[in-house]
Amino acid sequence: QLQVAESGGKSVQAGESLRLSCTGSGLSLDSYSMAWFKGLEREPVSCIRRSGVTRYPGGAVTGRFTIARDNAKNSIYLQMNDLRPEDTATYYCAPVTVCNDYERDWKNSFGTWGQGTQVTVNS
Repeated sequence: QLQVAESGGKSVQAGESLRLSCTGSGLSLDSYSMAWFKGLEREPVSCIRRSGVTRYPGGAVTGRFTIARDNAKNSIYLQMNDLRPEDTATYYCAPVTVCNDYERDWKNSFGTWGQGTQVTVNS
């Protein structure tokens, strides 16, 4: 069964940092563009192409969040710095059909989602 598993979320204080991880099972993540999404609405957070090129929608995460991949570990990461209470959400990763400058195009290639990982930022 092809799936991804997110981890690394926890409760932290505002200003602290977290690194979220996304690991593939039954699939090689280096074969896909990958993205992180936030919350029930699956708000796009960032994406990374197979080549390593990254894209961010802009807004509140600009300069604070960084997406990266480690193909040797079959994993994707989201480094989250200077966390704010409004970052509180469940975060999901997924392979996407495209990683470009228009985050509305970043569609989940699988059509299903993992369980996500909960990030809670306390003020």
